[in-house]
Amino acid sequence: MVTVELDKVDEIIDGYVGEEGILIQLLLDIQSELNWIPKEALERISERLKIPVSQIYRIASFYKAMSLTPRGKHIINVCLGTACHVRGGQRIMDRAKELLGIKEGETTPDMKFTLERVNCLGCCALGPVVVVDGEYHGKVAPAKVEKTLKSYD
Repeated sequence: MVTVELDKVDEIIDGYVGEEGILIQLLLDIQSELNWIPKEALERISERLKIPVSQIYRIASFYKAMSLTPRGKHIINVCLGTACHVRGGQRIMDRAKELLGIKEGETTPDMKFTLERVNCLGCCALGPVVVVDGEYHGKVAPAKVEKTLKSYD
């Protein structure tokens, strides 16, 4: 892990010194800053807060909002819930995989995109839906996937 990233982890930890029950928020802040939570960050938190690494790992691996593997700059969520699925959600996922050259749950080698499947985004009337970095794209057609992804280049 790059020293600059560990310095950033220390800075984030310093913002919580003396506070109780901050582990989840601390991990979320590191996730937000680095786009993932490296092993070295878990070890630094353990060392600084005197919490066993196993406990920190359990929490970091439980929440979907946290990733213990590097993620791309842009997170793409393709909804494959029932409404999106019957409206062609799987074709959207297949097109995204084809364009990016990766499978669900993977990150492109250039660290630009991570492709994830979600079971429901709660906006069924807009299906099929793709969310990129929190921005919702509804009624997506396979032909529209490339243009949508290119807008995040």
